Amino acid sequence: MRRRISARLLLLALPATGALGAAPLSPVAPPPSSPALFVERAHELGLDFTHVNGMTGQLYMPEIMGAGVAVFDYDNDGDLDVFVVQGGPLGPDTAGRPRPPALGNRLYRNELKIGPGGKREMRFTDVTAAAGITTSCYGMGVAAGDFNNDGWTDLYVTGLGCSQLLRNNGPDSAGNITFTDVTKESGTANPHWGVSATFFDYDRDGWLDLYVGNYLNFSFAAAKPCRTAAGERDYCGPVAADAVPGRLFHNRGDGTFEDVTARSGLAAEYGPALGAVAADFDGDGWPDLYVANDETANQLWINQRNGTFRNVALLAGCAVSGEGRPQASMGVDAGDYDGDGDEDLVMDNLTGEGDTLYRNDGNLVFEDVSIASGVGLPSRQLTGFGAAWIDYDDDSRLDLLVVNGAVKVIEAQVRAGDPLPLKQGKQLFHNLGGGRFEEVTARAGPAFALPEVSRGAAFGDLDNDGFEDVVVSNNNGPLRVLMNDATHALPGPARHWVGLRLLTGKPGRDALGARVELERPGLPALWRRARADGSYASANDPRVLVGLGERAEIGRVVVHWPDGHAEEWRGIAADAYTTLREGTGTAVR
Repeated sequence: MRRRISARLLLLALPATGALGAAPLSPVAPPPSSPALFVERAHELGLDFTHVNGMTGQLYMPEIMGAGVAVFDYDNDGDLDVFVVQGGPLGPDTAGRPRPPALGNRLYRNELKIGPGGKREMRFTDVTAAAGITTSCYGMGVAAGDFNNDGWTDLYVTGLGCSQLLRNNGPDSAGNITFTDVTKESGTANPHWGVSATFFDYDRDGWLDLYVGNYLNFSFAAAKPCRTAAGERDYCGPVAADAVPGRLFHNRGDGTFEDVTARSGLAAEYGPALGAVAADFDGDGWPDLYVANDETANQLWINQRNGTFRNVALLAGCAVSGEGRPQASMGVDAGDYDGDGDEDLVMDNLTGEGDTLYRNDGNLVFEDVSIASGVGLPSRQLTGFGAAWIDYDDDSRLDLLVVNGAVKVIEAQVRAGDPLPLKQGKQLFHNLGGGRFEEVTARAGPAFALPEVSRGAAFGDLDNDGFEDVVVSNNNGPLRVLMNDATHALPGPARHWVGLRLLTGKPGRDALGARVELERPGLPALWRRARADGSYASANDPRVLVGLGERAEIGRVVVHWPDGHAEEWRGIAADAYTTLREGTGTAVR
């Protein structure tokens, strides 16, 4: 992506609060007259975290690219905990100024309590030290998945020139849950600049494999100064020649992985990867992989069912924009926004390009409907990073939420003396049906108008009320928690929902990649996927949350498991979470 920020504008400083707590909200636009759909509650909930990018005035590219965040249930108590990736000191400081503290990644335990009448009380506690989590590098992103099938979710943290596979050990004899860094012994070290990663079982052998998307071949020693047309120092943009292949690690099932990047075919074509999502795009029951690249054609790797992949993005119509131009793609997500049963794609791009929406016709042909859908034009003024399909109002249609932060200087912020003049607001698009979206950012709440340099966004139901929330990681700024308050903000009858946790194997891990077909009397079926990947450098709630609208009736629920077989369940309750274990349903041909 092209960057235009003068060195004289960048100061070594934390956000304007001068503290590690969340900055007070100061919306740049008046709040809407109706109640906000989302309410920012990070400080109230105990999530006082501020990302430090370590900028020194040397304009190193990595300082404006991090970081991600994960929501996952590390202690198996039924609610989502939060893991936040930290930056820290970055490169040699030739100016002799104080270095920011090396704070390290943080893990927060969710202390959710549900009282009489469904009243929810939620508070997060920092358990980083008790969990034994240590940080060994300048962090970028995080992926979540149970790689050793012991029933406890593990983490893979990407970073600048290093990575960490943190194995969740489960409870010890005293009931303490800890993590162990097993990067070296597992064979998953990545000495490159990794950003987004995803766990997925590409060979359907019952063990989660790992894809790590790498960005650029960067080193401080080789970093060359770039300049604006006026001759001032500037951030350098990505150069295709500096791209590094992503890495595919095959899980051997014994706690170790084998690097199969070359053998799988993924090393044949690559670009500066920033986003990655695994889904079955051609409907053959095998997981494929989509990689979003920065200013280079994106790749759609179709699983050949023999351990190899073939890139068909150009032929399928999802490598470049409808105008035939490569875009600066960052965040990406897959989901069935139009209700036809297949996985469509959305990704966000650089200011001037807008968000791109590719509609899947079910035959591995994608059409760029960004403008026709109503998403493309309103997003062109912003640079998007974290993004996801999210049914925020539980009306059964997938909406779109995007968090933004520029990579080119914003002149108004320069004139105001902002040390990091890249701040932008967030956007929310409501799915109207019929392939059309309406921007409803003005009704989303003051936190959406607050200008920040947003990067990672993790999506999940933090308080288990059936409405999806968002945790936003801001570059060199405070963590934000956008609690979904649509149940109070929306007029009319109450909306219904159903939540499903899909477990495979023994003792049971999240069946990432499983697809749910939910039938409703007199209405079209709804399709959703169990996934933790997508967005930007972040990990999402692996549970499937399906909005039902004003009708609570549910017919049968069919789960298409990652190994290719299907089972059905009947009598699933609405407005509650239910766990479905593979092998306990009725087999479906």
